[in-house]
Amino acid sequence: MNTMELMKGAIDIHIHIGPDPNRPRRVNGYEAAVQAKEVGMRGVVFKSHDYNTTPLAYTVQKLVSGIELYGGVCLDVEVGGLNPAAVEAAGKLGSKIIWMPTFSSKNDMEKKNLPGQGITILDQNGQILPVVREILELIKHYGMTLATGHLSTREIFELLKCTDSVGLERVVITHPLSIGVGPTASIEEQRQMMRKGVFFEHCFTATMPNSDRLDPGKIAEAVRAIGAEHCILSTDFGQIFNPPPAEGMRMYIETMRRFEITDDEIILMIRTNPAKALGLPV
Repeated sequence: MNTMELMKGAIDIHIHIGPDPNRPRRVNGYEAAVQAKEVGMRGVVFKSHDYNTTPLAYTVQKLVSGIELYGGVCLDVEVGGLNPAAVEAAGKLGSKIIWMPTFSSKNDMEKKNLPGQGITILDQNGQILPVVREILELIKHYGMTLATGHLSTREIFELLKCTDSVGLERVVITHPLSIGVGPTASIEEQRQMMRKGVFFEHCFTATMPNSDRLDPGKIAEAVRAIGAEHCILSTDFGQIFNPPPAEGMRMYIETMRRFEITDDEIILMIRTNPAKALGLPV
């Protein structure tokens, strides 16, 4: 099977689109949808660090048929941070993913040496804040998927304890190997995070020159160590200095094949697991 055949039916659960209030983007929602449709992808999830993308996905869907478009919201300062009202509104709008704080997270701000406290999901004793449980209950009620955003490894472990107690069935560990943002979790830490319904989302942007320059072989190693059945490949593309997301997916597939990830494993990680993670028919 060639790379273009593998792309057919893929779902990229993590692409960035314009308009964006803080940075230029390579594509807007309409362009991203058309390009993904042209290569035979099943769907994409629009992500913004600043606003709920579900209304945008809904509107573009009216213009572009033959592809599934979804949105969600990051719990960053622009939507009030850990804001149950924003989560409930997202649920009522039919959003697919709720991301924990990303650029506003305490973890990211500390990694980047930025001023300010940043948002954490833990209290001074290292326990989950009550508002986080409230948010998880809303995610469960509306059938959405939780993604860990840019939380630290320690926060993710505590969050997973809470998802277990709430009975949340779908969780995405967002780019566990990224260095400049997010958890930078070791393989052993990822093994400890494993449980039913948890997927590890490896983002191709981490390998790019303007990002972490992560050796893509490290992603292949993680896939082999954790198992493709627990992993998702997404691009996290949309940056002005990277190719468009649909092209990024093609590049990602080809790169993983060069590191001897099999076609069956790739199909699991770009078709089957993304659909499961979003609660879609497989």
